[in-house]
Amino acid sequence: MLSVPLLWLVVMYLGSILVMLVSAFWTVNDFTGAVEHTFTLDNFARLFTDPLFGIVALRTILVAIGVTVIDAVIAIPMALYMSKVASPRARLVLLVAVTTPLWASYLVKAYAWRILVEPNGPIAFVTGGQTPGYGLTATVITLAYLWLPFMIIPVYAGFDRVSNSLVEASFDLGGSAWRTVRSVVLPLVFPAIAAGSIFTFSLTLGDYIAVGIVGGKTQLLANLIYGQLVTANNLPFAATLSLIPLAAIVLYLFALRRTGALENV
Repeated sequence: MLSVPLLWLVVMYLGSILVMLVSAFWTVNDFTGAVEHTFTLDNFARLFTDPLFGIVALRTILVAIGVTVIDAVIAIPMALYMSKVASPRARLVLLVAVTTPLWASYLVKAYAWRILVEPNGPIAFVTGGQTPGYGLTATVITLAYLWLPFMIIPVYAGFDRVSNSLVEASFDLGGSAWRTVRSVVLPLVFPAIAAGSIFTFSLTLGDYIAVGIVGGKTQLLANLIYGQLVTANNLPFAATLSLIPLAAIVLYLFALRRTGALENV
């Protein structure tokens, strides 16, 4: 029974990645614009010699890390309250509030933030003219909002799996609330935080729509890849650029695996 899903994974997912890797060594005819299946390292030479791509790659990774940290800072106390403090009715209301945005259109949410951060938008009205405007800050805020449920849900599940008896035992032994959370609860919930961070980190690396809506002149890797595909019509170089976020997520998963978090997810 496992052969069919395994075949699907190998052929459709890993196969497409292999095709992308191979196409990164192809070239484009300067006259016709057609892709030529001729082996070349020119795409990689361009990638490593043009400083623009290094700057955008670093910016993209830092944005992904920033979005992940912001979502974790918001999700951990919220999930802790939902699982251990809130009444059953309040917990249900909060779960509905967290999951409802997932049913809303991605574009609707992104354009809602465009309205919020615009120079004459609601944020400027409330703060007396102070607003992030369109740019990198608005991009980070929007992406953090879009991916927040993907962090809250696994962290909430992680807190919910922590037995209350462990918390009570810590209090009985004289542990303060902060010491209990730091030494007892968070180590047990860390795999759930790691699982949520995989979502927020990888989704941010691959997003180009929100950046185009609220980012102004800000460019991330996904925007460059999209530009090479649509504007420049250069599939091989787009495939070359795509290897950067692919390598970043592989390294991120490897780093989490070294912590032992993935074995307990």
